[in-house]
Amino acid sequence: MGFGKGLLILGFVCALQKPASGCSNGFQAIDGKCEDINECIEDAELCGKHAKCINTNGSYHCECSAGFRNERGSTKFTVTEGQCTDINECADNNTTCGPHGTCRNVIGRYTCVCNAGYVSADARNDTAHCRDIDECKHKDICGEKGNCENLIGSYRCKCDAGYTNYGQERTKCLKLECDSFSADSDPGKSFEGLADMLSMMRNSCLALSNPSFSAGGKADGDALLEKLLTATDTILSPGHMETSEGVSGLLSAVEKSVLLIGPQLKGNGTKMETREAEAEITVQRGATRPTGPIHLTSEHADLNTDWTTAAGEGPYPGFALAALLSYKNLEGSVNRSFEDLKEKVKEKEKEAISFQVFSKVVSVVVSNPSTQKLHSPVNITFKHLKDIKQTPEVSYICAYWNERGVWSPDGCTQKLSNDTHTVCSCEHLSSFAVLMALYPMKTSFQLQLLTQIGLIISLVCLVLSILTFRFCRSIQGTRTTIHLHLCLCLFMADLVFLVGISRTSPEGGCKFVAAMLHFFFLGVMSWMLLEGVQLYRMVVLVFNATIRPLYLYLTGYGVPLGIVIISAIIRPGGYGTKDHCWLSLEHGLIWSFFGPVCFIIALNVFFFIVTVWKLAQKFATLNPDLSKLHKIKAFTVTAIAQMCILGLMWVFGAFLFSEGMTAVAYIFTVLNSLQGALVFIMHCVLSKQVRDEYVQFLSCVCTTEKKKYSDFSSTNPSSSQSQGSRSGQITGESQI
Repeated sequence: MGFGKGLLILGFVCALQKPASGCSNGFQAIDGKCEDINECIEDAELCGKHAKCINTNGSYHCECSAGFRNERGSTKFTVTEGQCTDINECADNNTTCGPHGTCRNVIGRYTCVCNAGYVSADARNDTAHCRDIDECKHKDICGEKGNCENLIGSYRCKCDAGYTNYGQERTKCLKLECDSFSADSDPGKSFEGLADMLSMMRNSCLALSNPSFSAGGKADGDALLEKLLTATDTILSPGHMETSEGVSGLLSAVEKSVLLIGPQLKGNGTKMETREAEAEITVQRGATRPTGPIHLTSEHADLNTDWTTAAGEGPYPGFALAALLSYKNLEGSVNRSFEDLKEKVKEKEKEAISFQVFSKVVSVVVSNPSTQKLHSPVNITFKHLKDIKQTPEVSYICAYWNERGVWSPDGCTQKLSNDTHTVCSCEHLSSFAVLMALYPMKTSFQLQLLTQIGLIISLVCLVLSILTFRFCRSIQGTRTTIHLHLCLCLFMADLVFLVGISRTSPEGGCKFVAAMLHFFFLGVMSWMLLEGVQLYRMVVLVFNATIRPLYLYLTGYGVPLGIVIISAIIRPGGYGTKDHCWLSLEHGLIWSFFGPVCFIIALNVFFFIVTVWKLAQKFATLNPDLSKLHKIKAFTVTAIAQMCILGLMWVFGAFLFSEGMTAVAYIFTVLNSLQGALVFIMHCVLSKQVRDEYVQFLSCVCTTEKKKYSDFSSTNPSSSQSQGSRSGQITGESQI
């Protein structure tokens, strides 16, 4: 009896654990059969984000994706047995990327970043190991006189004798200009101490250019700087330097010496002071051009600039230098040579004005090879001298000591000033000082303003002339074609001059502007020559023959283009100067413009003399065709006037950018401001045919406006006029 009850209880328990469908876990009843449940389809996120679900008969399991592993270490698991976490390949194996690569872990994978001097062995695989780059395969990597030696992960440049890279092994070798420290120069011969300084620096330069230096030798820049300042003391200790040439020689020698010493300094900053001078030098060394502000100070001045301005486009991309040199007693030696300042003073005020140096003299030196046109101005704060009495009439001028040994304010402006300090902003670097003019000094921009106004007037008048010659039907012909293209060339020349003559940076753009000015100015002269030829054909040959357009264009544009191309091939460096985008006065390139100008003017003078002589003969014979002769006479007068105006303008313009040509600059500016207006007056306003066209054009405009008004009135309901009266009114206007 008891045994039977036990069997019944067991059977009851088993019935409770069985699914209602009669199928086991992981199965479901379909059409009376137990079919497997695919858990991976039922729940797509069953195994988590970084795992894949694998269905099995009656169950499933999870496997982690590549780059992941189960947090409990299982390879096959269910959702209750942990999740997949990222495998940090970089932490598990520090040699994953090899000895020359850096492993960077990312979710589910890793990448290899090659060290400097190495590249991936497989460009398509970012996990490949890194191999060495043979930099010496690149041509000219060490310069013309450098020998490249490939190293594991790097390379080394060895320089030939006379060349150096200042021990920077991965920099091109450049020639050292040791001859610039010549004791045989004029200043060196005049001052024994200066000759000794130049000789010392030349010997240091020659030692630096020895190949052993580039191979690993080191120079002591700090000791050399101390010798330089000691030599400066020797020169300045006896007292004032008597000549401007001596001052210029000293300043130039010290500045060049600092550029030689800077790369040899041990640290990134050096400050040194002696009895007569004080120097602070800062340098930057790196793989790329430095950026950021620069602030240097001395007892008498402060310098504020930036590394972009100091470095410029120098030959050593990773090296830059800036230095502030202050001379403690040099102001007495330069308290003269104010000629450039006096030129800017009115004639009647010159006798009542005196100048004197009102601060210590300082020099600013940077490694930028183009210090005449800096990326941005440098700001120098000067402390005023205390032993000079100040008066209300004192005015401060920021000036620099130029190459001619005189003080000049060009390129330097005063930002602010008080009783103790003056801040100067300068666009170029040299030796500076604050000058004191004992009168209320005003900055004058008269010449610049006159030039801009004159060019704008010329451009407006030339536009009117071009439109007239193009659309005025009654004057079309060879003459008008010549006038039209002369005005086009003159318009382009004036426009390029106005926009680009002073934009000396970038150098390539400046050369292009100079070439454009050369071409269009020569084009103006060529078309002016065609004016003379056409006049000669009209008067001397007694027939008004036309010139084929092809010949006109070949002469007017082809000849100038040929001259410019030949000039650019022979003297490519002659286009663009440090101050203006024009032809250089060196090596005779200016004659590629001035020569054709003189030839064309001389030829036109011949044409016009012969023309006037023939014209006088025709009047003497009382030619009955006076109307035709009157036209020829008018054309001759305007042509001669045009030759004088345009020809003289180009002659004066050829000398515009040489030193000390202030009067010529004003003459050029005045003529330049009149040329476009006079062309318009001579060929348009004074021409009866053109005036008649103007009157007809204005009449048409006025008639059109009146007709529009009349049509508007006719639609007005309040109008009491009849159709007949309106017709009579319109007819009357037409008769007028």
